[in-house]
Formats: sequence, C-alpha cells, structure tokens
Amino acid sequence: MIYQPGRKLPAHDPRPGREAVDAVVALGSNLGDREETIDEAVAAIARLPLVDRVRVSKPFQTVAVRLDGPDPDAPVFVNAVAIVTTRLAPSVLLGMLHAIEEQHGRVRAQRWGDRTLDLDLIAYGDERSEDERLLLPHPRAAERLFVLEPWLDVDPDATLPGRGRVADLVAALKGEV
Repeated sequence: MIYQPGRKLPAHDPRPGREAVDAVVALGSNLGDREETIDEAVAAIARLPLVDRVRVSKPFQTVAVRLDGPDPDAPVFVNAVAIVTTRLAPSVLLGMLHAIEEQHGRVRAQRWGDRTLDLDLIAYGDERSEDERLLLPHPRAAERLFVLEPWLDVDPDATLPGRGRVADLVAALKGEV
C-alpha cells in the first residue's frame, strides 16, 4: 500500500495473522515501588504490537512463597492478573513479557526469590504446550491463590484450561469444598 496524505486507513486491520485470543498474565512484585511497577508493566503490555485490549484486576497483597512454602519474613508481594486480548503468538508474547521484566530490573538469580517484577503467562486461550520454554497452561497456576484470586477479580467466570472453573479451584484451596 502506498501512503497518500489525507487518505483514510481501512476500517479493518489489513495484516494477516492469527485470531485474537485472551491470554492471562500474572504480575507480581515485592521489591521497590511495587504498585507503580505493576502499573508500568500493565501500560507496557498495552503498548505491545498486536495487543488490542488489557483488563487488569485490582492489586492484591500476598505473602512471598518460596520453594519450601510461605515466607512471612520476606517482603510482601503485590500481585495482579491482566487479561490481554492479543494476536501475538504465545512464544512471542512470553518473550516480550520477559523483556518488560528486564526493563524493570528483573534479575533471575534465584528461583522463587524476591523480584522487582515477575510476569507469568498463565494461559493463552485453550492452547496447551508441553514445550519446556512455554508450558501452557502454567503448571502451578491451579495451586496459587495469588494468581487465582486476582484472575477471579478481573473475570468471575474464568476457567483454567484442563483444570476447571477458577472459582472452584479457589474454593478447594481455601478448604471450602
């Protein structure tokens, strides 16, 4: 297409590609200005190419979880979940999420450690992947209230592919079943 000044762009997106999918992204921070970092990360996600819409939960404060369980002595996390309507491939979206983490000073020195920003791709539509670089849905999402409760906040009818309704998963984790 040749650019012509004053000519209006087509009403539809002329770029071929995949259909838009709702991806679920968990956000967490327990170092620095946690809420500002989460807000900046959401804004960065919204600016990504082929992202049409971002809906985000309210922030939740949660105790840090280590490999051996909750750590009440660690700095408290602020967690949220964003539902990102995108046409990016899941692997591309994940790579861009990692770049946003790095822009916010994320250092991957210790697994399950403190962090300025953590962005996890929890689900990408109904897609499933066993690729070690892209596990979908996230293998531990069903065990994490700090993911499930914010997800319910933004989407009360949410379903974790292969695991069921998020509300039921939350009730089971809280012993309400």
